[in-house]
Amino acid sequence: MNPANEPSNIVNLSQRLDPASGRGGDLLNAVRSIASRRLQQYIGNMFEHVDDALFDLAEKAENNAAQMHYFDGMREVRKRRPVIERTFLAQVSRELNDFVSGNRTTPQSSSTPAPQAGSIELSLVADNELEESLAITSMIGKNETRLARDLFAVNQRLSVICGGAKIEDATNPIGPALLAQAFRQSMRELSADMRVKLIIYKLFDRYVMASLDELYQETNAELMRAGVLPQLRHEVLRQGGASAAATGGATGAAGDVTAPMAADDSEASAELLQTLRTLFGARRAHPNVPLSAIAHGPLPTANELIGALSVLQSQAATVPVAPMTTAVSTLDITQQVLQLKEQLLSQLGSLRGQRPGQIATMDEDTIDLVGMLFEFILEDRNLPSQMQVMLARLQIPYLKAAILDRKLFAHRQHPARRLLDGLADAAKSWSEESDRDGRLHDTIKAIVERLLQEFDDDMTIFDRLNAELQQFQDANRRRAELAEQRVAESTRGREKLEQARRRAAREILNRIGDNVLPPLIHGVLSRAWANYMVLTILRKGEESTEFREALRFVDAFIASTKPVRTPEAKRDLRQLLPGIERALRKGLTNVAFQDADIERLLSQLLTYYRQQLGEAVPAAEQAPQTSDSTPSPLPIPESIQPLAESMADLEDDPAEAEPEAAAIAPEVREQLELVNTLKPGTWLEFNTDAEHFERAKLSWISPMSGRYLFVNRRGLKVADYSPYELATVMVEGRARILASNALFDRAMDAIVDRLSHEDARTSDPE
Repeated sequence: MNPANEPSNIVNLSQRLDPASGRGGDLLNAVRSIASRRLQQYIGNMFEHVDDALFDLAEKAENNAAQMHYFDGMREVRKRRPVIERTFLAQVSRELNDFVSGNRTTPQSSSTPAPQAGSIELSLVADNELEESLAITSMIGKNETRLARDLFAVNQRLSVICGGAKIEDATNPIGPALLAQAFRQSMRELSADMRVKLIIYKLFDRYVMASLDELYQETNAELMRAGVLPQLRHEVLRQGGASAAATGGATGAAGDVTAPMAADDSEASAELLQTLRTLFGARRAHPNVPLSAIAHGPLPTANELIGALSVLQSQAATVPVAPMTTAVSTLDITQQVLQLKEQLLSQLGSLRGQRPGQIATMDEDTIDLVGMLFEFILEDRNLPSQMQVMLARLQIPYLKAAILDRKLFAHRQHPARRLLDGLADAAKSWSEESDRDGRLHDTIKAIVERLLQEFDDDMTIFDRLNAELQQFQDANRRRAELAEQRVAESTRGREKLEQARRRAAREILNRIGDNVLPPLIHGVLSRAWANYMVLTILRKGEESTEFREALRFVDAFIASTKPVRTPEAKRDLRQLLPGIERALRKGLTNVAFQDADIERLLSQLLTYYRQQLGEAVPAAEQAPQTSDSTPSPLPIPESIQPLAESMADLEDDPAEAEPEAAAIAPEVREQLELVNTLKPGTWLEFNTDAEHFERAKLSWISPMSGRYLFVNRRGLKVADYSPYELATVMVEGRARILASNALFDRAMDAIVDRLSHEDARTSDPE
C-alpha cells in the first residue's frame, strides 16, 4: 500500500513509539486514566459486599469464637476500609507512573522470609503467609488464563507505545499479577484473622478480577482508535498446541517480532481442512484400513455423485419424523450415517450399470468428513436426543452441498454452515417443558423437511432457510426477554426484601448486644419494630432520616430498660418516655396495627415503666411478663410477613450455609472455580432423574446475593442457586454446562482429534 494513502491516525507497525514523546505519553496517560477510574469503581463495589459476607458467615459460625472472629473482622474492615482503598489505588498508581516513566516492574517471585526455628508465633505467621500466597497465586493464574485473549492484546499494544519493550502478563501494570500483589500490599493495613482476609481475597477475585475484561476491552478500544495495532488478533491455533497468534505484531526490544502473524478465519479454516485431508490420506494409506473393492470403470464425476445423492435424498424425504413426545433411539440413525458411503456406491452402480470400486480422493475425503460431522452430531451431548435424530437427517443434503461448493468446510460464514450452527443453537435450548406447544420442534422439523424435499443444486436455499430460522428466533427472543425481565425484577424485589430484613435484624441484634431485655421490650423490637424498619428501608432507604430515627428509637427503647436507682436516672427515663410513645404510635401505624392494639401495647408499656420508676401499680393493671405479652398484630403486608417472628427465628436461618474454603471438598472447589467464571447467556442442563431434564440459561447474577438465576428458552424461571449450591449439584451429576461455541467448530475439532489419535495408534510399532 502507498504510505501516502494511509490515514494519518494509523500507527506504522514497523516503527516504535517513544514513550517520552508527546504521542506515546498521551496514550499511556489515557491507559492510566481508564485504569484508575475503573479500578476505583471495582474496589468500591467489592467493599460494599464485604460487610454482608462477613455477617452471613458470623450468623452461620459453628461456635462463639468463630463468630467473634467475623464480627471483629467486620468492625476492623469498616474502620480500615478507606486506608485499604487508598493504599491499593496508590500502589496501582505508582506502578502506572513507573510504567509511564519507563521504570517498569520486572517479574519477581513472591517470597516470604523463613521463620526462626523454634518460634511458634513465627511459624503461625509463615503458615498464614503461605495460605495467603496460595490464594493470590491461584487468583492470578486463573484470571491470566481466563483473560488471555484481551490481556495479550493489551500487552502487545503497550509494547508498541513503550518503544518496543516487551510487555508480559507479569509486567503489565494493569495485569492480574500486579493488581493482585498491589491488593495484597494494601491488605497489610488490615489487622484481622486470616479467615477474614481469605474471604476478602475471594471477594476481590469476584468483584475486581472478574471485571478486568471490561477494563482491558476499553483499553484495547482506546488504543485501537488511536491507531495502535488496529488489526491485532489473538486466537488459539488448532495444531501444534495452544499458542498466541496475532496480526500486526509489535516489534520487540531487539527488533524481533513478538507476536507471529495469524491467519484470518477463512485461512484458519482452510488450514484445518488441509490438515484433515492429510489425516484422511494417512488413514486410507494404512493397510489396516480397508479400501473400496477394486473394480473397472472411470471414477464417478461430481454430477454422477450429485445425481446418486439426489435419489438417496428423495428416499430419505419419505421417512416420517417421529413426534417429539416419542422416545427415539439414535441407533438406527447412526447406522444409516455409517452406511452412507456404501449406499452411495450402490446407487452409483444402479445409475451407470456398473458399481465403481473407487471414488476420487477429494470426493472420498468429503464423504468421510460429512459422515464424521453427523456422527459427531449423534454423539453431541449438547443436543437433546430428539434433536440429534432430527438434524442427522440432513446428512445427504449437506454432502450434496459440500460436493457442489468445496468452500463449505473452508469458510465459517458459509450459508450452509451458518444454518446448521443456527439449528443446533436453537435445538440446544429445547426441552419438552419449555416447548409444550411444539413451536420450536415444528420449526426445526419444517426446515429439515424443506431441505430434504426442495434442495437440488440451488445453494441459495440455505440463505432463505437461515433467514426464516433467525426470524423465528428473534421473535421468540423478544418474548423471552420480556419474561426474563419480569423474573429478574421479581427476584430482585425478593432479595431487596431479604436484604432489608437482614439489615433490620442486624441493627437490632448489634444494639441489643449482651443486654437481657424484658420479654415485652424484646417482643416489640423483634416483631413490630423490625417490620417497621424493613418498610422504612424499602420505602426511604438506609440513608434516610426516617431510618436513622428508627435506629435512635431502638437505642432509646433499650436504654429505657436499664435499672433506675437514682433520682437522676428516674428523671432521664421520664424524659425518654414521650419520645418512645410518639415513635411507637407512628411506627405501629405504618405496619398495620389498629388503634386498639396500639393502645393495649402502650398500656402494657406504661405499666412496665411505672414499675421501673418504683410507682405503685394496681394488681388489675399488672400483666404477666412473658414472651407473649405483646399484642398480636393484625395481618400485615404479605411482603414483610417473615419478620413477624421472634428474633431467635431471625438468627436461625434454615438456609444451607456455604462452608468455609478449607471445608469445601476438592471436587466441589474445582467445580466452584468453573462456576465463578460463568457469564449470563451460558446454557446448562439440569436433570432430576434419567428420564427428565431441563435446559436453562444463566439469565442473571444477583449483585446483592451472588445467586444465579436460570430461565428456560421462554424466559420462565427454572431454578436459582448460589455458586456453592450449583457447584455441588454439578458434582452430584445433576447439572452440566453446555458448550457455547458453534456446532461446526466443535465437530471439526473433535474430528481432527479423533483422526490424530487414529494416526498415532496405527503408527505405533507395537
